[in-house]
Amino acid sequence: MAEFVEGYEKLSEIHPSVSIFGSSRFEPDHPIYKLTEEIALKLSNSGFSIVSGGGPGVMEAANKGAFEGKSPSIGLNIALPHEQQANPYQNISLTFRHFFSRKVMFVKFATAYVVMPGGFGTLDEFAEIVTLIQTRKSRRIPIILVDSDFWSGLIDWFSKTLVKQGTISESDLNLILIIDDPDEVVEAIFSYYENRRFEPTEEEAELQLNL
Repeated sequence: MAEFVEGYEKLSEIHPSVSIFGSSRFEPDHPIYKLTEEIALKLSNSGFSIVSGGGPGVMEAANKGAFEGKSPSIGLNIALPHEQQANPYQNISLTFRHFFSRKVMFVKFATAYVVMPGGFGTLDEFAEIVTLIQTRKSRRIPIILVDSDFWSGLIDWFSKTLVKQGTISESDLNLILIIDDPDEVVEAIFSYYENRRFEPTEEEAELQLNL
């Protein structure tokens, strides 16, 4: 409960924000690290706070890009036995013991999700937000997968297996965008909100009380 209280208190003023996910294993010289940093910088300079998991790899790149930009850089760190050391590029830093409370914070304040290449943790966060939106437990926001070479096989499997078997609807695929260019990531988010507010409507806010 204390983690929820601290999270709500510290993050309530960060709107609009974008949550960025991806592997903790990419070093600073990796192309995905550099791409993440560029995307985060562009989003930060466009007025979006950046939220990451606070650790190394893509998380560090996201925080670093935001830290160098105009908007706050937020790290939602997790205490793990052998991994996760907080990166130094965080204007707001929170540390969680419980994954479930941390995951709520990623969703609660996000106006978009940007998902870089990653492993099981990244897939978990991606599946979480798609499921919440599909089941109308959360408002719809842009979900952007970056790097078509990395993600296209998974999306093809969704289309050719899950849709074919009837375990998801074909329209569920419309919840997901695949984009490679950093400028197009920013444009896609602004395009989505062109005729709506970044803040949740009253109905959407009521939905998110159930997170």
